[in-house]
Amino acid sequence: MDTHLKQAGYDIRCEWGLNGIKALLDDSDVVIIVDVLSFSTSVNIALSRDAIVYPFAERPELAQLFAQEKDAILATKRPQTQDSDSFTLSPSSLQHLPIGARVVLPSPNGSTLSTATGDVMTIAGCLRNALAVAEFAQTQGARISIIPAGERFFYSATDSALRPSLEDWVGAGAIISYLQGRLSPEAQTAKLIYEAHRHNLLNILNTCVSGVELIHKDHANDVLLASQLNVNNIVPLLSDAAYQNAST
Repeated sequence: MDTHLKQAGYDIRCEWGLNGIKALLDDSDVVIIVDVLSFSTSVNIALSRDAIVYPFAERPELAQLFAQEKDAILATKRPQTQDSDSFTLSPSSLQHLPIGARVVLPSPNGSTLSTATGDVMTIAGCLRNALAVAEFAQTQGARISIIPAGERFFYSATDSALRPSLEDWVGAGAIISYLQGRLSPEAQTAKLIYEAHRHNLLNILNTCVSGVELIHKDHANDVLLASQLNVNNIVPLLSDAAYQNAST
């Protein structure tokens, strides 16, 4: 890959989605996946219950078999309303996980990215743990790549495109704001976007496209949980194909 696509010469870099991982992975000591609404927030909530979370990115029909192999709970798609007792990608539903549960968490964005980083240290970051994730990552190496996941435009069943999402840009910028080192222009821009909204995070998440969509589907509490800044020191570290809390 062309050197200029790697944001060469900078310690702290930021690029979108799966292609961002492909561009930056070889020159990274740490990769931080940021999927605020909702994969990274869901992982954070689950690990607050001492859970172990397996990201799953293969065909949906294989997820149940994978969960059985791992003796884990399979989180299903987010329901149309919060009136459900099942465990899903909704962060709200995971607040009541059994302590120490094993959970398989399918996600077209966060899980796909989590399974694409190979042997490079991988962390799931969000607003709830931005400071803790940044501090931990800084102890693991100087070359840190922050990957906002983005959402998808689905034009058809077989045609989709990345939608850079404001919530992931803000989340990435929050983590970057706590990192020391030479920031690429892309990382610097994410930091500036976060700083522009850091005193009004709930409002910006409520009114951005992704937040409006969730609120319309009766998932306002998921947006609330995702907007909370530095409420815990959980560091979801991907190890043996599962996210576990590295801060304990």
